[in-house]
Amino acid sequence: MRLLEPFRSRRVAVMLPLGFAAGLPNPVTGSTLAAWLATEGLTPAAIGAFALVSLPYNFKFVWAPLLDRFAVPWLGRRRGWMALAQLTLLGAIAGMGWIAPSTSLGLLAMAALAVAFLSATQDIVSDAYRTDLLPEQERASGTAVFVAGYRVALLAAGGGALILSDRLAWREVYALLGGLMALGVVATWLAPRPETVAERPASLRDATIAPLTEFFHRRGAWLALAVVLFYKVGDAVASHLLVPFLIEHGFSRTEIGSVVKFLGLGATVVGALAGGVWVARWGLKRSLLVFGALQALANVFYAALAVTGKSMPLLVVSIGLDNLFNGLGTAAFVALLMSLCDKRYTAFQYALLSSAMSVTGKALASGGGLIAQTAGWPTFFLLTVALAVPALVLIPRLPQLDSASPGEASPKRASQSG
Repeated sequence: MRLLEPFRSRRVAVMLPLGFAAGLPNPVTGSTLAAWLATEGLTPAAIGAFALVSLPYNFKFVWAPLLDRFAVPWLGRRRGWMALAQLTLLGAIAGMGWIAPSTSLGLLAMAALAVAFLSATQDIVSDAYRTDLLPEQERASGTAVFVAGYRVALLAAGGGALILSDRLAWREVYALLGGLMALGVVATWLAPRPETVAERPASLRDATIAPLTEFFHRRGAWLALAVVLFYKVGDAVASHLLVPFLIEHGFSRTEIGSVVKFLGLGATVVGALAGGVWVARWGLKRSLLVFGALQALANVFYAALAVTGKSMPLLVVSIGLDNLFNGLGTAAFVALLMSLCDKRYTAFQYALLSSAMSVTGKALASGGGLIAQTAGWPTFFLLTVALAVPALVLIPRLPQLDSASPGEASPKRASQSG
């Protein structure tokens, strides 16, 4: 039972519903919305244009300083903003269902953009709250539970919503999805306050400039940034082209959906939970190295699949190991991001680091198709393995992994609670 010790804390337990609330809005403006528009007879070009509504997720660092600087007048700085975002999401998601795509497509796009903005805002504050709340020894386990809740929400608002749409009108489906946000509101209300709360920045300028100055004046700041940029980049590049690769190699959409979505979901949750256990036992540096190597080597199985051709057993093994190792790596990587944040500026620094990682992956993924087309799929997947090497080489040199995190070294108390 000692393996379960990292999960016994109330701080860790509350991450499950908060993760669910964070994950729920994503399909609402993504795959579920695309399915709704397709049933309404919209062209693929029009449906594809709706991908632009997800842009707030990539630029959430722009307004993150506001969430560090200001606080709403209830529940404290972090939980107050979370509750406000969740309450407005509840209404906005339910309201989307009442807009007819056939007559008010522009209005629906605006509503979807508003939901994405509110969801990105919730992400900013939930990441900051998790960083402020969890002590170093609970970061990986808390992240693992958060990821589990997040993944369950993706399934509920994705596949679950599609199943319901065969039986209910879309406005009823969206009303139910909006109502599920109430779970997040209740969880936020009952969530514990951080034991130590850093002072808010004195001005908006301090909330914007000071976090950058503080970060880049640390010893090893550029090494840390390089690790953040490259630790997950191989997975981002590979996953971007995974479904086209599988279709090209003869797998049906049903086979891909059942294995990638359902087996992948379970393997990711198991990996994240196991990662929470092993990070607590091994420490962050060793976990980052081992899990980073494993998540990179998982792509070797896709290279083997590219050589052998269609093989359901090899597909199951490849998807299972890929998602299992990615779950392990995610637990360690998010714990690293949390350790790099000063608690005075958690919202901005975490949002900036996570956005930088995402943009790097998308930038390199954009050229992945050309590599696969010219050099072949086996070479493409082996190159994604090589992309992990820079981060693995730099991790042992990170001074942040040998000492207390900046936000914990000398926490400051303030009248505003989290």
